[in-house]
Amino acid sequence: MSGKPQFDDTTVINAAMGVFWRRGFAASSIDELTTAMGLSRSSLYKRFGDKDGLYQEVLGAYTDRVLRRMDNIQAGSRRAQLEALLLEFVPEKLGAAKPAGCMLARACSEMIDLPEGGQAVALEGLTGQRAIINKILNAAAANGELGSTLDVDAMTWHFLGVLQAIMNLPQAGATAADLKRMVAAAMNAWPQGSGCS
Repeated sequence: MSGKPQFDDTTVINAAMGVFWRRGFAASSIDELTTAMGLSRSSLYKRFGDKDGLYQEVLGAYTDRVLRRMDNIQAGSRRAQLEALLLEFVPEKLGAAKPAGCMLARACSEMIDLPEGGQAVALEGLTGQRAIINKILNAAAANGELGSTLDVDAMTWHFLGVLQAIMNLPQAGATAADLKRMVAAAMNAWPQGSGCS
């Protein structure tokens, strides 16, 4: 069947994800990408257009996974849900097959070097993370778990920052135990005695 790609999209996107995740956009070469993906340059260009197009699809796929994972966390209270969400991203095993850190956070740190499409995907991903956290906090304010005078927007940024730290501090030597203690300390921003616990 002429013209039909002879490869699996998910497989090659995952392979490219490993390169971009470890190296970042700017430092990832076409040669590294084609080798990891098992594609020729012509096949890469035919399917993805160029390196920019490939990165945009890869970052989009990564972001979708992270947001689904965050959105699937459930618990008996909104406080417990938020704490479980943070703990969900504490890596129990460092040095695993996947790269350390967060590809989305890496994208934000090199925003100036990203193509316009990649910038848009990175910002959309962070906006999605913030929206999930904000939804939990607003639900807590609505059901009485949080006081009505609390600054939910500020707390959203606080917990987004904690999440980003959890996903990146293992690269600086933080252990799972360190990160769990950090989560416990971060949850002190949720006032004691606010509604249900």
